[in-house]
Amino acid sequence: MASIGVVREYHADDGWGIIDGPDVPGGCWVHFMAIAMDGYRQLTPGEPVWFHAEAANQDGYAFRALKAWTDSTEPPDLRSDSVAYRSTLTLTFDDPPESWTV
Repeated sequence: MASIGVVREYHADDGWGIIDGPDVPGGCWVHFMAIAMDGYRQLTPGEPVWFHAEAANQDGYAFRALKAWTDSTEPPDLRSDSVAYRSTLTLTFDDPPESWTV
């Protein structure tokens, strides 16, 4: 079941903030990756927010948001097969000069 709270603060430059609510005494740390919305993900202080949290020791807070959203209807989970979550690295090397061959 989702909790409801209010955004205490949000640091857009750093991508994290704090949600206050009755289910998370002392506040709940939230990272921009946990915010379920299209486009640029950020929260606004004073904004109501719904969220799922877990007990964790995150930057001095006893709770960490697993998912947070600003509409009363919970959005579907983000697709884990999105290309936004993948990276690749390809290394290519030039052939050594002939003077290096023995």
